[in-house]
Amino acid sequence: QVQLVESGGGLVQAGDSLRLSCAASGRTYSYYAMAWFRQAPGKEREFVAAHGGSDSRIAYADSVKGRFTCLRDNAKNTVYLQMNSLKPEDTAVYYCAARPTFVVSKTVADYPSWGQGTQVTVSS
Repeated sequence: QVQLVESGGGLVQAGDSLRLSCAASGRTYSYYAMAWFRQAPGKEREFVAAHGGSDSRIAYADSVKGRFTCLRDNAKNTVYLQMNSLKPEDTAVYYCAARPTFVVSKTVADYPSWGQGTQVTVSS
């Protein structure tokens, strides 16, 4: 089992930047796809970005393309979400997730491991 711990959330203003981190521990050798999802109050959890271990295996939700960048440091078993030009609609709890395959997925049910989440609040 892999354990995931997110950090880096906070309260920022529209247009600001924020960087989230997700550190993986445990049986990390089995997990190659790491993803970010988010959930706003009253809404379903939605896909944000995923990294499959190489630059050719990165996916983004259309709503964040061009503003968010998913980075990965395999030596540190850490994945990052660099968020620029933040908007109030980006406000949500952001979750890190992992699945034991190189293939990234945008589906919540495809990820067996989850972090506890970190709150991101963007004020207008």
